[in-house]
Amino acid sequence: MKDYAFLFPGQGSQVVGMGKDLYENTEFGKQTFKLADEILGFSLSKICFEGPEQELQLTYHGQPALLTVSYILYTLLEVEPLVAAGHSLGEYSALLCAGAIKFEDAVLLVHKRGKYMQEAVPVGKGAMAAVMGADIDTIKQAISEVDGIVNVANWNGSTQVVISGEKAAVEEAVKKIAARKTKFLPVSAPFHSELMIPAEEKLSIDLDNIEFKDLRFPVINNIAASEVTGGDHARYSLKKQVTRPVLWHDTMIKLLEEKGMTKFAEIGSGKVLTGLSKRAARECGIEIKPVSIQNLEDLRAVYKN
Repeated sequence: MKDYAFLFPGQGSQVVGMGKDLYENTEFGKQTFKLADEILGFSLSKICFEGPEQELQLTYHGQPALLTVSYILYTLLEVEPLVAAGHSLGEYSALLCAGAIKFEDAVLLVHKRGKYMQEAVPVGKGAMAAVMGADIDTIKQAISEVDGIVNVANWNGSTQVVISGEKAAVEEAVKKIAARKTKFLPVSAPFHSELMIPAEEKLSIDLDNIEFKDLRFPVINNIAASEVTGGDHARYSLKKQVTRPVLWHDTMIKLLEEKGMTKFAEIGSGKVLTGLSKRAARECGIEIKPVSIQNLEDLRAVYKN
């Protein structure tokens, strides 16, 4: 799999039970979950394996949970990709696996990130909505006409965009966009909007106190869909990522058209990025071979092939 691009999932891909087979059947999985529990000061492993679901969905639980599972799967795979990318939280997983930061720092960092993001806006004051069937220019124009704060949060595909901001402003923008399909997301805060500035400021202090090393393989960042190879660049990208949109569509276009990637592996819970990679490839007229590696069974299947 050395000619693959590895993709690391973000929040929303977590499911109760994830990582349990890795804990029970591999020594590295068991030791990594135990280390996470010790560093965080609570049983992340129990929340991952047993839930309840509402606990795992909490930002400051779900983020370290997803990072831990992705890191264990990547390490057990024992293969480095040509390039990697991660969706929002997943950028931390990608940088961790590329050797930019240590697991001990990363797992505590994303727990704090989730906590800061949750604290930035009172519950009920913000909202996020997925807009499908409208192009990015139409969405940006509608946003510009709205009173209040609303931003593009995730540009996931050519006609799949998530907007984020003040609840009333997001609702007004949705009406103006009048897309084919709109879905308000069950999230606790308006992520990747300017309302997250307090979280960005707190997280920046933590990031400055962590050692970042140069990467063993390049990671495409979220804020500019640009290639990151240096530790300082990686730190800067994570600082700005909190308030800026996730440019996932640009990331996929860069991987497909500029870097010529045709083999993709999603490393972690869920298949969201696998689906987005297929859609982007179809739009580009490129045939790809994506795989999803979520558990021990998937790892064994990769080794067989």
